[in-house]
Amino acid sequence: MARKFLYIVAVLIVLALAATFAYRIWGVELLRQAMVPGGRFEAQAALPTDSYARADMWLARPDKPGSPALWTPQGIKPAARPEAAVFFIHPTSYLNRAKWNAPLDDTEANDRANLFLRGQASPFNGAGAIWAPRYRQATFGAFLTTKADAQQALDLAYRDVTAAFDQFLKEAGDRPIILAGHSQGALHLTRLLHDRVAGKPLAKRIVAAYVVGWPVSRTADLPALGLPECTAADQSGCILSWQSFAEPADPSLVVESFDRSTGFTGAPRKGTTMVCTNPVTGAPASGEATRFDIGNLVPKSDLSSATLGKGATTLRCDARGILLLGTVPDGVGGQYVLPGNNYHVFDYALFWANVRADAERRLAAHRAKRSAWIDLFVRRAVG
Repeated sequence: MARKFLYIVAVLIVLALAATFAYRIWGVELLRQAMVPGGRFEAQAALPTDSYARADMWLARPDKPGSPALWTPQGIKPAARPEAAVFFIHPTSYLNRAKWNAPLDDTEANDRANLFLRGQASPFNGAGAIWAPRYRQATFGAFLTTKADAQQALDLAYRDVTAAFDQFLKEAGDRPIILAGHSQGALHLTRLLHDRVAGKPLAKRIVAAYVVGWPVSRTADLPALGLPECTAADQSGCILSWQSFAEPADPSLVVESFDRSTGFTGAPRKGTTMVCTNPVTGAPASGEATRFDIGNLVPKSDLSSATLGKGATTLRCDARGILLLGTVPDGVGGQYVLPGNNYHVFDYALFWANVRADAERRLAAHRAKRSAWIDLFVRRAVG
């Protein structure tokens, strides 16, 4: 299981959801019946305060042998002396409807999470040492219902994430910090930005925050997250976010859910525009389709690994902030694409090399900014 690569996760998801074909016929209601837990949320005690001081509480950390976050395509190697510290929050890997939250020792959920890290956390190993915690994630079905149990499950998961983040900060020392996540992990990351970064001295250490696969409202969320939207490739201390669809796209499920929610500012998100970063340029994507070269992951036929491909596609953002690809590179997607031409599973894989280059550019920009601050401080100190 651990030898299989990211794309097999899509197979597991499709099987667990009774196949994409069935989804397209019966829609969300079928998913709710199959995936939403029937029982009530069960409250659980907070983890012991020293839990994340233990290596076994992490899927990836710099001293963990065989860390999945150190995977790279052939010809590319992780940084020998990584400068930054990366905190990565993995997406939902627990598909069981027996519980609202994954047990920490659930083998299948942990194996899937390891697979996700290989394709999603690995772009950052050129810039930093990666920490990725295990946490009592909310089950997949929590995203398919408005039951109070679902929010309680997400709150429990977030409590673990914050405990892990506190330990991460202790171990990271004074290194510059990259924050990243996907899907459920990106949702928790938005809360972390709001609670632990916005208005805090820590904000000055953030190289960038990659809130990928989860919508961020430019007006109802961004002002309360403590960092601005990234508007240039060489900008540091900013937020990137995108959700990948291929044209013709139908993002109605995402947009409708987004419009029913309230932002971190307390304002409704209905009708607001989402942050929509072009992963190639590192700036907001244009509304006009423009052609770009991308460095995407292409799986081998036996799914045991992947190679780095060189593709090309047009990219644009629609009026609400959905990233739209004109074409998708060969070998990516197929039967694993979600309804609406949604390439959610491949948000990182489509732009693996681009994200890697983006993180390294922003780290260099952060380094230059920090050097300028130090130089200014020294000059003022000596009069």
